[in-house]
Amino acid sequence: MNRKSFLFIFMLTATVLIFPELGLASVESSLLGIQTKLTRVILPTLSIIGIAWAAFSLMSGNEKAKTHMWYAILGSIIGFGAQAIVDFISQTVR
Repeated sequence: MNRKSFLFIFMLTATVLIFPELGLASVESSLLGIQTKLTRVILPTLSIIGIAWAAFSLMSGNEKAKTHMWYAILGSIIGFGAQAIVDFISQTVR
């Protein structure tokens, strides 16, 4: 099996495992499920990983540690506040 086909199969499997509701639901409920999983699981997890990476950068004495910390803080605000941001935009549009 070559690398491209392995990567394709891996990405397809990861997509099915992350978003199983795609196959058995309507478009609206699928999008709502994806939004929920994205704003409540994936973005906060990435925020925590970003903070850990910035902390490691700071402890290792990297010259760009201050920039990494600001990016991590900004990403955490967006990651943990994503549901509130989506709700605000949804209420504004309606």
